[in-house]
Amino acid sequence: MTPRAKLAQVVGGMLAGLGLAAGVAAALAQGGRASWALDVLAHAAPLYALAGLGGVLGGLWPGRLRKAGRLRKAGLAGGLVALAGAAALMAPEYLRPAPPSLAPSAPVDSAGRLKIIQFNAFKKNADIRAVADWLIAEDPDIVTIQEARHDLRDLLLARTTWQVAGRKEHVMIFSREKRLGMTRPKPTARDLTFINATYPGPGGPYEVVTVHFDWPSARTYPGQHADLAEVVAARPRDRMILAGDFNTTPWSFALRRADRTLGLRRLDRAAWSFPARLGSLPWPVQVLPIDHVYAGPGWRLVGLRRGPSLGSDHRPLVVELAPTTPQPLLARRPHQDGAERR
Repeated sequence: MTPRAKLAQVVGGMLAGLGLAAGVAAALAQGGRASWALDVLAHAAPLYALAGLGGVLGGLWPGRLRKAGRLRKAGLAGGLVALAGAAALMAPEYLRPAPPSLAPSAPVDSAGRLKIIQFNAFKKNADIRAVADWLIAEDPDIVTIQEARHDLRDLLLARTTWQVAGRKEHVMIFSREKRLGMTRPKPTARDLTFINATYPGPGGPYEVVTVHFDWPSARTYPGQHADLAEVVAARPRDRMILAGDFNTTPWSFALRRADRTLGLRRLDRAAWSFPARLGSLPWPVQVLPIDHVYAGPGWRLVGLRRGPSLGSDHRPLVVELAPTTPQPLLARRPHQDGAERR
């Protein structure tokens, strides 16, 4: 066998083996409908699609190699199963109805319009000042932050007139307006990490909830979904805004259940946010949409976009909302750098 033929056998066999493994994983992931453990596999659906394509290429690799024939046939079959399984997992996200929206051309100063930023700032972020600069330049009404470092909190409060809910927690809500009330769980009462605050608005008070879930493989993960449903159900949902790092992709059955049971509309659609960083190195391609923003029926979506990479392993989401019914126009209060915080 020539060196080229040996290389072809090795490459073809590796691709076929990859496709076979992806096909098995994609098939098992369908069991996530009934099993939290199998649903962990569903989060990797985009990787199954890529590996399945590799399996197909491995099965069709040029050359007739008798010894590798069975593996290549299995890889081809596995690759096709992986592609079909990935499509079955991911297609519902792209086919689901879009949330009620307003034209992006709506005036910036529309009555009651809100800009919300959702961001996992990353506890090991070495560029906190760049995070603060970008957040302040975006001029949001609400910022929900997970892995919120206290030096970032102090920097934002020193440079703005923003208020903070959960100042001693690892999830925080920053706002223009002073909150009307706040709810936090007792440390031993829940597995869920969350902060809830109520804010005044032109159409009446509205609720903001921010959460940070553990990874789907964690023992606490199923309970966190149950806890979140309880937290949301206990508060007015018509004008609620829920945002956070769910560590949950939209092709998982866990998030599909949440979409059905929370009584809120998820505004993002496959908003790829993770990873923006691998270790100490920036990473240009995000493969997991795990940051999400929900809103009650009292809001309409004006626009949603990803923010830039800011030293975190997540990219932020920037969401603009407007109330469903016109409210009296209120002037927005500008920031005052260096102003005394309240």
